[in-house]
Amino acid sequence: MKILVADKFEKSGLDGLKAIGAEVLYEPELKDETLAARLTECEADLLVVRSTKVTESMISGSRLSVIIRAGAGYNTIDVAAASQRGILVTNCPGKNSQAVAELAFGLIIACDRHIPDNVGELRAGKWNKKKFSVAKGLYGRTLGLIGMGKISQEMIPRARAFGMNVIAYSRWMTPDIAAALGIGRASTPEDLARMSDIVSVHVSLTPDTKGLIGEAFIKEMKTGAIFVNTSRSEVVDQAALLDGVESKGIIAGLDVFEGEPTSAEGSYNGILTSKENVYCTHHIGASTDQAQEAIAAETVRIVREYKLTGTVPNVVNISKAELATHLIVVRHLDKVGVLAHILGVLKDEGASVQEMENIVLGGAKAAIAQITVDKQPSDEAIQSIKRNPNVFDASVFAIGK
Repeated sequence: MKILVADKFEKSGLDGLKAIGAEVLYEPELKDETLAARLTECEADLLVVRSTKVTESMISGSRLSVIIRAGAGYNTIDVAAASQRGILVTNCPGKNSQAVAELAFGLIIACDRHIPDNVGELRAGKWNKKKFSVAKGLYGRTLGLIGMGKISQEMIPRARAFGMNVIAYSRWMTPDIAAALGIGRASTPEDLARMSDIVSVHVSLTPDTKGLIGEAFIKEMKTGAIFVNTSRSEVVDQAALLDGVESKGIIAGLDVFEGEPTSAEGSYNGILTSKENVYCTHHIGASTDQAQEAIAAETVRIVREYKLTGTVPNVVNISKAELATHLIVVRHLDKVGVLAHILGVLKDEGASVQEMENIVLGGAKAAIAQITVDKQPSDEAIQSIKRNPNVFDASVFAIGK
C-alpha cells in the first residue's frame, strides 16, 4: 500500500503509517499541477491532504482508491469526481472540536471587548481607556448555536462557565435532546437569531447549509449582536453579513472567508477583512498541537482499518443519508454494549442505518443516540430496544423531506 501525504502532517502520524507497513511518500509542498503529475507518476493508492485542493484532473490521472482529508470538512475535495471513479473520500470528524470551540470563544470575547483594537491603538502609542471601557459582557447573555454536532457540544460547557444561556437550532435536535443537554431549542434559524445576543455557526458545508445564514437571518438579529463563524464561509451570505455590520452594528468574528488562499501563505483582500467591528483570523480553528495529533491518530486508524479489513471509516461519499425516512432517539446509560444492542435490533428489523451520532452528556454517565434509518421501525422493535436495562427511553420521528 502506497500513501502520498501532500500536506504538512505530524511526525507521529507519519511514523504510525509506516508502522502498519505502508510505503509513505511525504511531499507536503505538492500543489495543483505538480500534485496531479505526482499522483500519475507515483501510482499512490491513498492520498492524505489537509487544505490542499483535490480536483477532477488530479483524480482522473491517478490510481487512488481512497482520499483522506486530515480534518473535518472536505469541501476542498471534488467528491463528485471521486465518486464517479469509485474512489472513497473520508475525513476525521470531531477530532478538532475542542480547538475550534476554543477559537470561537476567543473570537466572542474579542468581539465583546474589542481586544484587537485595544492592542492596535496601544501599539501605536495611544491610550484610550474611555473608548474601550464600554462592553456588554457575557454573563447572563444568550448564545445561539447553529448546528449541534461535536463542536457545538463543546461550546455548551464553555458557555456555562461564563454564566451564559444557550439555545440551538439543528434539524435533528428534538425537544427531548435539548432538554437533556440543558439548552433551549429554536424551531428555525430566524427564531434563533431573534433570541440570541451572540450567534456562533457550527455546521458542515452541504447543499442544505449553503447560504443558510442569509438576509432573512441577519434581519432578525439584534442590533449590536455578535456573530461568529468558524465553520465554512459558504454557509453565510457575505453581502448580507456586511450589510448587518454596517446597518445594525453587528460585531463579527470570522475564521473563514470567500476565496481564501489554500496555501499557508499568500495575499487576501476580502470584503469583510478591513471592516470596522469585524475581527478576522486565518482559518486556524483546528490549528492546535492537540487537534493535529488527534487528527493524525485518526488518519492512521483509517488506514489501518482499510488495510486489515478493506472497509474505510468515516466515508463521506456514500449517499445513504438521502434514503433516511425516520430518526430514532435513544436515551441511555453510556455503557458498553448498549449501541450494539440497538443496532442488533435494527438489523433484525431490516432497517438500514444511514447516519448515527451518540451524544455523551456531562459527567459521561448518560448519552443520547440519534440514528436515522431507511424505514419506520415497528413498535415491537422499539419495545425491544427499551427492554435493555441500560436504556431509559426510545422514540421515533418521521423525517420531513
